[in-house]
Amino acid sequence: MIPEHKKATMIALKKAASLLEKVTKMTEDEQYCVDIIQQVRAVQGLLSSAQSTLLKNHFSCCFKSALSTNNKKREEEMIGELMRIFNLSNKK
Repeated sequence: MIPEHKKATMIALKKAASLLEKVTKMTEDEQYCVDIIQQVRAVQGLLSSAQSTLLKNHFSCCFKSALSTNNKKREEEMIGELMRIFNLSNKK
């Protein structure tokens, strides 16, 4: 993994984990629903950021490396991965 991608991913994931604990506590304490929803959206944003960074890393390393091998089977696997990622990103 590219070091700066790893660092950015870890920061986003740790912030999301910390914030999720806060959201859980807010829910247990029956705080105002809109405030909880805002914090849930913040967690989702952090996770989305981590996901984007991981995807960028995958394209920069794994995908790029696989395409440079001139191995048709590996290229087809990478295309299959792209389609899986695309399909996952369109699910809500």
